[in-house]
Amino acid sequence: MSYDIYFLSRDEGQPWNDVLEAAQATAGNNDPIPAELLEAWQRIVPQARLLLGDVKITEYEQESRDLSHSDTGIDLSVFGDVVSITVPYWHTGDRAATVLSKLFALSALVEKETGLTAYDPQTETPLAETSPQQGRSIMSGVTADLRKRYGG
Repeated sequence: MSYDIYFLSRDEGQPWNDVLEAAQATAGNNDPIPAELLEAWQRIVPQARLLLGDVKITEYEQESRDLSHSDTGIDLSVFGDVVSITVPYWHTGDRAATVLSKLFALSALVEKETGLTAYDPQTETPLAETSPQQGRSIMSGVTADLRKRYGG
């Protein structure tokens, strides 16, 4: 389980549910990454390194790119034309706030470089409308619940 952010293209006034359904319909098609996303990826990686520090980059031909940060669990993926960031529910309290501040900063960077909008399905709003306190509460609450249920 993870806190997820999806990067979507939305027309003015288009309902978010329609945008999500369209994105899910194309997910997993194994299409090559569009040229504009590959170019954005090249700009994102050095900036992400400045933000996060040591990251691992995985590239699979023309279909996918992945940037992962082991300390936080943040994972930025491009698969075809689908862009997302995930963070596992590992963090609570101040640590959750720190990790989510990095997630928000990375999301803003991806938005700037791709022109896509970061959408937070946990709050069902664009990430720009999600407060850091909301994110921290969700991250901490789900993490605490999972630890209670499964230990750790």
